[in-house]
Amino acid sequence: MILNIKDLSPAEAQNYLQHAIAPRPIAFASTIDKAGNVNLSPFSFFNLFSSNPPVVIFSPARRVRDNSTKHSLQNVQELPEVVINIVDYNMVQQTSLASCEYPKGMNEFIKAGFTQEKATMVSPPMVKESKVKLECKVLEVKPLGTAGGAGNLVICEVLCMHIDESILDADKKIDQTKLQHVARLGGDWYCKVDERNLFKVAKPNTQLGIGIDALPEGIRNSTILTGNHLGQLANVNELPVIEPSFADEKLKNIIQYYSINPADMDKELHSYAAKLLNDGNVHEAWQVLLADEFEF
Repeated sequence: MILNIKDLSPAEAQNYLQHAIAPRPIAFASTIDKAGNVNLSPFSFFNLFSSNPPVVIFSPARRVRDNSTKHSLQNVQELPEVVINIVDYNMVQQTSLASCEYPKGMNEFIKAGFTQEKATMVSPPMVKESKVKLECKVLEVKPLGTAGGAGNLVICEVLCMHIDESILDADKKIDQTKLQHVARLGGDWYCKVDERNLFKVAKPNTQLGIGIDALPEGIRNSTILTGNHLGQLANVNELPVIEPSFADEKLKNIIQYYSINPADMDKELHSYAAKLLNDGNVHEAWQVLLADEFEF
């Protein structure tokens, strides 16, 4: 299916885009107007865009339904300060409740049952229940259009972070396994980040990876190894060499059992290498894949 966005209604375009571009972190933004009225609202058009200077951006879009603007947008235009509270699983239902279109002047802290906590550098209050809070000054509000669905980029400089010690590791860094982030998908769908779905991907080395095009043909054209597997193998900065000292009982058994049938042996070696790569053992997988070049 090919969609020309110009042929879609704003609501249809929003539906496809929000389902496809996901998961999205949630900025639970607390703001205040000049009269002192507090507003608390979640936005999934949000992310980190710079660390020096520390800049985050969230976007209160105009409502597709009637082209009206959000109270959060009106507030930061009046008083350019915001606290962005990070949402975790324990507060997701209350956060969703705060997205109700309550009338201006209604305090969503009260409606959603959250506790206001005084910030140290800005006027809007923080959400006490949030484990990470970002006190920010608003540098610029950049409208992206005037029609329903148009975003308004609220460009914020982070002045101060508050981090609950319960999510820190021994080095006082955030432990990703302890902060159960929640992210928005499309429609009513969300996702939770926890140890069951966390995995690591090794960052490319400071030296260039050899690239998939540099892999031996038999590995590159494998019918068993996936694109993810090839990406792991190609992230080394030079083609590995056979290590005669490498000892692996399963590898020895494969070679001894399938030595009379090279095609079957290749399949078994690639299957074993795939398992090793799934477990993150790139070095061992390389030795297995190179094993048919020498005899035990």
